[in-house]
Amino acid sequence: MKRDILESVEIPEGIEVELDKNKITIKNKDVTLTKQIINLPIKIKDNKIIFEKKNANKNDKKIIKTFLVHMKNMIQGVQEKFTYKLQIASSHFPITVEKNNNLIIIKNFLGERKDRISKILEDVDVKIEGEFITIESNNKESAGQTAANLETATKIRNRDRRRFQDGIYITDKAGKEI
Repeated sequence: MKRDILESVEIPEGIEVELDKNKITIKNKDVTLTKQIINLPIKIKDNKIIFEKKNANKNDKKIIKTFLVHMKNMIQGVQEKFTYKLQIASSHFPITVEKNNNLIIIKNFLGERKDRISKILEDVDVKIEGEFITIESNNKESAGQTAANLETATKIRNRDRRRFQDGIYITDKAGKEI
C-alpha cells in the first residue's frame, strides 16, 4: 500500500547543514560529520531536514526512517561525543591489551601465542585503563564499530561459553548500560 511520507529533523542553533548531490555535511564550530546518501528526497528548509516522498512503499519508508535516525545521531554527534565502555574479563590466562597506532593488540588471550588484532577506525579515541577500555568519537557508527571489532576479536569458538568467559565485552553503549 503506497502512502505519502513526510518526516523531519529539527536543526538546533549553531549547527550548519549542507546538502550536496550525494553528501550531507553537518558542522558545528569545531566538528564536521559527513554522510553519503543514496537517492533520497531530502530538503533543508526552516531549520529542518525534511524527507518527503509521495507514493512511498515499505522499502522507501524503511530507508527514510533509517536516514532519519542517522541525521539525529549526526546532529547529536557534533554537539557531544559518543562513549562506549568495555571491560576485559580474564579468568584462565591474564590478557594484555595494548594500543599501537590504529590497532589494538590483544596478547595471551586464552594462552594463545598468536596475538589477536582489532582495528580502530578514524576519528576514534581509545583509552585503556587497567581492565576498562573507553572508546569516544563524534561519529556513533565509528565508535560502535570499533567497540564491535574489539568484542569480535575475542570471540571464543569451539569451547563451552559457560566455562570460558574470557574476552572483551561492551558494558555501556553510548550512555545505555547493558
